[in-house]
Amino acid sequence: MSIIATLQEPTTGTVRVGGYDVRRQKQEVRALLGYLPQDFGLYPSLTVYETLDYMGILYNIQDPKERKDRIEAAMEKVNLSNLRNRPIGHLSGGMRQRVGLAQAFLNKPKLLIVDEPTGGLDPEERIRVRSLLAELGGEGVILLSTHLIEDVEAVADTVTVLHKGRVRFLGTISGMLDSIRNKVWQVNLTPAELPAFRGKHLETGLLRDGNNIRLRIVAEEKPTPTAQQIEPTLEDAYIQFMREGTDEPA
Repeated sequence: MSIIATLQEPTTGTVRVGGYDVRRQKQEVRALLGYLPQDFGLYPSLTVYETLDYMGILYNIQDPKERKDRIEAAMEKVNLSNLRNRPIGHLSGGMRQRVGLAQAFLNKPKLLIVDEPTGGLDPEERIRVRSLLAELGGEGVILLSTHLIEDVEAVADTVTVLHKGRVRFLGTISGMLDSIRNKVWQVNLTPAELPAFRGKHLETGLLRDGNNIRLRIVAEEKPTPTAQQIEPTLEDAYIQFMREGTDEPA
């Protein structure tokens, strides 16, 4: 993502954004991008409006009226208009993320790059940011990097699973689920039975149910006579793809 954003030089090869080479045509590429990195530094003493005005200048939006119009539109898009005069240091983590998204919109990007936008947020703020990204997905291309499966389910049309620099899956959410369909099982065990069963199959979840344990596993064949086949989730598929990229035993 840093290479696409022209912040890091590729060691070999290149990337083209809108037909422009990220090595030779950095300014042309940057004119097409909006970027929210995982760690987005903000000046705590500046207000929301002052922060966006400062970022607008860095984006080379020289005309004051145009810059003001873009700031107003960006604040409205992320529901920050009523907080325009609040210092950044007084905002919650989710609100700061919204400021980060607002600055990424100032450039009217054709490609919005967002890196781990909901990491470290509480559940309520995470839902707000995720919902915002889902709404914005219909307005342009969003490149989203996340380890949270909920973000993928809410936002993504196309999913790429990467492991150690290699593509383990590229396709749709339904295709990702189909890749593991009829391979996910639920096994009901007692706590005493669990130690002997562990390590034999790929586990993707464990849930206590009273005095029993419901173990979720991935296996080609029915693992026990009483095992029940259940609907797969993206988390099941993700863990399977990660395991396929290692030499570790199940």
